[in-house]
Amino acid sequence: MVNRYWCGECSFKTPWRGGAEGLRRQIEHYAEKHPGTPPGGQIETRRRHPGRGHGCLLLAAVALVLLTVVAACRP
Repeated sequence: MVNRYWCGECSFKTPWRGGAEGLRRQIEHYAEKHPGTPPGGQIETRRRHPGRGHGCLLLAAVALVLLTVVAACRP
């Protein structure tokens, strides 16, 4: 799961990051652009990672190839 942090004071948002990286960037943004203001805003969560989610399609393709090999080997 990855998050993107939105500033509550302006239109800044962090890139999608996992772990504490996004939060660290938000804190740095507040320190630089809004000194004295505690970090706030929204946290947007993306449950799917880019490039993932094609597992079923890959599994179906492998099954089709195996089925074709088995069918070709039968007398």
